[in-house]
Amino acid sequence: MAVAYSIIFAISLLFPCIHLISGQKKQSSPWLFVLYLCVCVVNLGYLLLSLAKTVEFALDANKIAYLGQVFIVLCMFKIISGLCGYEQKKWVTYLLIGFAILMYSMVLTTGHFDWYYKSVTLTFVDGAAKLIKEYGVLHPLYTVHVVLYFIAMIATIFHSMKTRKVDSHKLAGLMLGVVFGNIGMWVVEKFVSWNFEFLSVSYLMSELVFFFIFWMLQDYVPASESQSVIIIASDLSHAEKLEKILKTLPEGTHLSQRQTEVLECIIDGKSRKEIAAELHISENTVKMHTSALYRLLNVSGRNEIYALLK
Repeated sequence: MAVAYSIIFAISLLFPCIHLISGQKKQSSPWLFVLYLCVCVVNLGYLLLSLAKTVEFALDANKIAYLGQVFIVLCMFKIISGLCGYEQKKWVTYLLIGFAILMYSMVLTTGHFDWYYKSVTLTFVDGAAKLIKEYGVLHPLYTVHVVLYFIAMIATIFHSMKTRKVDSHKLAGLMLGVVFGNIGMWVVEKFVSWNFEFLSVSYLMSELVFFFIFWMLQDYVPASESQSVIIIASDLSHAEKLEKILKTLPEGTHLSQRQTEVLECIIDGKSRKEIAAELHISENTVKMHTSALYRLLNVSGRNEIYALLK
């Protein structure tokens, strides 16, 4: 068991390292990096707990795991809000962080008061330590904390789809997959007694999906948006420009309506922010459509699209 937790912890360490050396931090939410760190902390806690020989050491390891868990749902909510084009005011973010700290302070009462755990005993399964816990009066508050975050995430995704801030079914589906995947694992962990913390695997899968989402949202050549854009002078009308570019598509390939709208805005020389405002979608959705356009047109950036109009 300890070997499995060691492997999972080692894998979780790779995510923040890849994040720092790949340059993804320039393209993604800062909360993604915090999520990576939180998952590392959780898996470290699970690993130390499996190696515990005394109740005191096991409780300390459990507190380490909770430190990551309390903030993981906050990170997921902030990441999903950003992907959906919603940004909370700073005071709201500070308030959410304050509530997370308050939740964690309840866990810290363990071993001193019977508010969070009435009692704990240490048992060993296949050589790995496991805490048998009897919950106290404060423990339901943590459950409420997690449930409210899951509800907020689901509501945010569906509202962004309803208002078409996110009109990519792939993006919405991936985000919903992360949320419902964690809900399912969390519910199972609550009502099924297992000798292994499968949430550790669930968190890794969530990291992988978010990593994939932000990888998709990077432009075909990420630097192209920051380079100076050269618009080719042309006597063609807007419709003729669009038609000329569409003729370069491989045979049998067609753009979706939204991709066509984004392409028209690019032809007009509009920035990503201006496109998002005009089409009433999030900038992340624009990035996803832009990346798809670059691949379909076999170009590396806007300048190559404008060059097609020569």
